[in-house]
Amino acid sequence: MFAAVTSFFDRLVQRLLPDAFIFAIILTIVVFVLGIGFTGHSPVEMVQYWGDGFWDLLAFAMQMSLIVVTGYILAHSPLMKNVLTRLSTLAQTPGQAIVLVTFIASVACLINYGFGLVVGALLAIHVAKRVPSVDYRLLVASAYSGFILWHGGFSASIPLTIATEDHFLVDTIGVIPISETLLSSVNIFIVLFLLLTLPLINRMCLRSSGSGPTFNTLKSSAMLESEPTASHSDKKDTQSTTTFTPAERLEHSRIVSLLIGLLGLTFIVYYFIQHRVDLNINIVNFIFLFLGILLHGTPHRFLNSAKEAVKNVSGIIIQFPFYAGIMGMMVASGLSEQIALWFVQISNEVTFPVFAFISAGLLNIFVPSGGGQWAVQAPIMIPAALEIGVDTAKTAVAVAWGDAWTNMIQPFWALPLLAIAGLGVRDIMGFCMMILLWSFIPITLGLLLF
Repeated sequence: MFAAVTSFFDRLVQRLLPDAFIFAIILTIVVFVLGIGFTGHSPVEMVQYWGDGFWDLLAFAMQMSLIVVTGYILAHSPLMKNVLTRLSTLAQTPGQAIVLVTFIASVACLINYGFGLVVGALLAIHVAKRVPSVDYRLLVASAYSGFILWHGGFSASIPLTIATEDHFLVDTIGVIPISETLLSSVNIFIVLFLLLTLPLINRMCLRSSGSGPTFNTLKSSAMLESEPTASHSDKKDTQSTTTFTPAERLEHSRIVSLLIGLLGLTFIVYYFIQHRVDLNINIVNFIFLFLGILLHGTPHRFLNSAKEAVKNVSGIIIQFPFYAGIMGMMVASGLSEQIALWFVQISNEVTFPVFAFISAGLLNIFVPSGGGQWAVQAPIMIPAALEIGVDTAKTAVAVAWGDAWTNMIQPFWALPLLAIAGLGVRDIMGFCMMILLWSFIPITLGLLLF
């Protein structure tokens, strides 16, 4: 039964789901039409909202592009290749490969979502080389499935936002510490349940994938860990430094990399002394970047790897502005507010957290940003929770898990991982649909029982 359902969704996605860029365009048109039909705004106004919001994610797009680039660079350093290769030896069979990648990616996403996306993709590549018979699409889907845990972990934007003293709802709910959100019984139950069962669910999906495409069969048609090509200047690395010009000596100097690398590491140590465990996306990129500089040895080798890495970020650069435009239409037209209000109207004291979770999951398809979604939903959900008598911390946890839940069928967050792995959205979404269905059970149970 399970294998049949998985196969059904895989075939359905392969047949009907368009490229991620086309998916973004379809969402744009859908929101444009819904905004006109349900909010009373004119087509001209919807176009204005779309254009005004189009560039609102530029900084975030740069952050996610750097996640791909710096992660690729770091992974191609000799030391990291050795570490990932050794870690991959823990898997000897396709089943073990799926379980290993799922568990490691899940733990990494609990630590930090950007870190988890990169680690999951890189480990999947190395494990696929170690176990060449495993279905590579399912392996990458397993890596991405761990991302559903991110909003229950240390980089969770909503719990961390309401734990700060100057958040925008502080006058309404005050400061809510993470002991009432991330460390609550609701969140711990959901996290542990998913952490223990996701590897098993993905392992069960292996039965339906059968003899699916492997890493080797896909490598010829996708850019999977392509090595930098050897150029004339590459060959000069093996020559005596006496044949270099003064400029080339700087390019091939280990001292240059060592000096700037040590400067970066000094800041990293200072940062963690000052901020402790605040592992945000900027410091993750900073760590990846300067470790990459150090581990490649010379600026020349580092830049060669960087040239190969930037080939993988085109999807992020092009598609993120379209999602920013979608978010602009959703918020400015009031469409997101109407969706949230509808769920509030059909809720009571018992069902409110579950409907808050479901509404957040629906909105996440159109507003795939934890912080952005909280800005949209919180002014509606928090007053409603206070009026109904539902704990505001639990409401925040419900919205956070809704945001994480539908990431399994929203290509937005999968783009960095897919760029590194060299696959398309159609390759993994059929398997991720099973994670979406399965995860609904522990999340709703946690919200209802605790």
